[in-house]
Amino acid sequence: MKTLLKIIGAIIVLIIIYAVIAMLAFSKDYHYEKSIVINAPKDKVWQHTNSLKAYNTWDPFSKEIKNFSVTYSGAGDQIGDSYHWKGDDSEGEQSITEIIPNEKLGTQLHFIKPFEGTAKSNIVLTPEGSGTKVTWMIDNELNTMMKIMKPMMDSNMDKMFGQGLGDLKKLAEK
Repeated sequence: MKTLLKIIGAIIVLIIIYAVIAMLAFSKDYHYEKSIVINAPKDKVWQHTNSLKAYNTWDPFSKEIKNFSVTYSGAGDQIGDSYHWKGDDSEGEQSITEIIPNEKLGTQLHFIKPFEGTAKSNIVLTPEGSGTKVTWMIDNELNTMMKIMKPMMDSNMDKMFGQGLGDLKKLAEK
């Protein structure tokens, strides 16, 4: 019994040490990006990334939300156009802040639930051989609790961005 208590105590101490180190060492600025090469020309890939409606056909995050509903403001392909999403445990808005045809879609995210926050997202297309390299990135500021969860965030982003870019690849290569 004493050994078990020592092990539990050591685990708690290690968790506390990790939390303190994470709060002090991890930057509040968070950047994550993932890329994929799609065997299609930029203009074909752009058809699937040029608007919020097109984005939502392959967006993995919306597929994870139970009872997901979306309301668009505007056609979804002009600066200032936006959509509002709502689900059981998630709510927020995404609006277009930058469009460079066949090259870049920039958006601003406003998370309402489960946590209030903002982030910037970009989808950038560049030629790569006979195909198109798509780079999807997100930038935001981490609060203290989010700093502690950064390794889990990186893992989740890797999974979700990978799934989304894979779905985009399937759509664009049809």
